[in-house]
Amino acid sequence: MSDQKITVVIVGMGFGKEFIPIYQSHPNIKEVGICTRNPKTLDELATRFNLNRDLCFTDFEEVPKRDDVDAIHIVTPVPEHAKMTLASLNAHKHTACTIPMAMTVEDCKAIVEAKKRVNKVYMMMETALYTREFLYGLNLADTGKLGKIQFVRGSHIQDMSMEGWAEYWKGFPPMLNGTHAISPLLRINNTKAETVVCHGSGRLSEDLAKRYGSPFAVETATFTLKNSDVVAEATRSLFDVVRQYRESYDVYGTKMSFEWEQLADEHHVVFPGGEDAERIEVPDTDELLIEPIKHFTKREKIDDPNHVSFLQGAGHGGSHPHLVQEFVAAIVEGRDSAVDADLAANYTCAGICAHESAMNGGKRITIPDFED
Repeated sequence: MSDQKITVVIVGMGFGKEFIPIYQSHPNIKEVGICTRNPKTLDELATRFNLNRDLCFTDFEEVPKRDDVDAIHIVTPVPEHAKMTLASLNAHKHTACTIPMAMTVEDCKAIVEAKKRVNKVYMMMETALYTREFLYGLNLADTGKLGKIQFVRGSHIQDMSMEGWAEYWKGFPPMLNGTHAISPLLRINNTKAETVVCHGSGRLSEDLAKRYGSPFAVETATFTLKNSDVVAEATRSLFDVVRQYRESYDVYGTKMSFEWEQLADEHHVVFPGGEDAERIEVPDTDELLIEPIKHFTKREKIDDPNHVSFLQGAGHGGSHPHLVQEFVAAIVEGRDSAVDADLAANYTCAGICAHESAMNGGKRITIPDFED
């Protein structure tokens, strides 16, 4: 392992604060700083985690200016992602950002171009690609146990009318931020989305629909995949649909298939062949992590259990330490991250283009590919 040490500042102290102790425990981290607009939160967290006060900020614009900051990890509201990511990259900082990369194709393109220009690490911190459930299925695919994949399906159904969600989420078009439902389908096939046809279903209440000019309660998309005969299907809903929270993927192969549990803690199902079916408890993923941070996959490490997305286990299915490990490893090894800018742009634009298709009556849309 490299002995390089880096300083990282985490921006946004909602679930962003969950990353503080993970970074602090990583052997390649020199110091951890934080940025939040709330001075009280800043003081509480700086005291609790014994942070260097000189690396604690209430104004994001000050963070990229600092020569002693090597990397910035953005965990802020969706509308701020593109602006902050570009500010970080243009200041020649290694940059990680929670999903989605941006809200428009144009901003995704700008981020891809900035990353190439400055030659720093970019990583979209897509939790769905590092949950214990997805890593289990990915291993089935990589080891050939699934056989040839024939079809994949994902869903992200959530009630965002609950308290605790920011105002900008109200009426948010379902597929405009569809990466949780889409990215596992693309990654398990080791490819990108090429085209999409998406249909809207149902109607939101008038108050919600008018906020983004998007009427649909549900959006369901089918994607053709690059260099593949597999078609992927993804469904997303955020309002006016009654269902328990679900962020899932299913994969069907010639030798074995995997289906997400119907209810939380009911256990997932594998079909090993014929009519047989087995309920399984997906194993933890700590063996894939370096020793100092492997315990952060455990459910008891949740610091904010009231965050609705934590219903699937520690830090979004145990994904948080994996995200940190991959981001830091890419920096110290001088390589691209596993979810580099061009791949993140495809995952993000797949959702953006899906919503565009739905708003145009199911018109087929070609998804941009920014790879050289």
